[in-house]
Amino acid sequence: MAKKIIGNLKLRIPAGRATAGPPVGSTLGQWGLNMMDFINPFNEATKGLMGKDVIVHLQVYEDRTFTWESLGQPVDDLIREKTGIKKGSGKPHLEKVGKITRSQLEEIAEIKKDQLNAIDMDGRVKVIAGTARSMGVEVV
Repeated sequence: MAKKIIGNLKLRIPAGRATAGPPVGSTLGQWGLNMMDFINPFNEATKGLMGKDVIVHLQVYEDRTFTWESLGQPVDDLIREKTGIKKGSGKPHLEKVGKITRSQLEEIAEIKKDQLNAIDMDGRVKVIAGTARSMGVEVV
């Protein structure tokens, strides 16, 4: 019989740098989970992305066990890397902060292909382009 899920958590954690402090410690602590059962495997698995943020989904079960999945870097971080900007626009439709090309969008779509809700490359590119536009990045 499958375990009963009592919580679904989403965290944004610096790769390879998870500690027992916030946000990991405070989030896992309130669910009564052993932090080190997450921290050590997470840091080991994300060594290659050191210095970048990683999205993690955790499922907490009734018996206080959990499973986790790393989804890699967020799309907005990948867009900022490709365009060389520090942050998105406060008024995305009025003030543009950078430009991104179709080939750069395709590179990001290829990285995130397993997490995007799209059938083909064109659909994935449209999803990424929408995120870029909402950040104030012009799609050319």
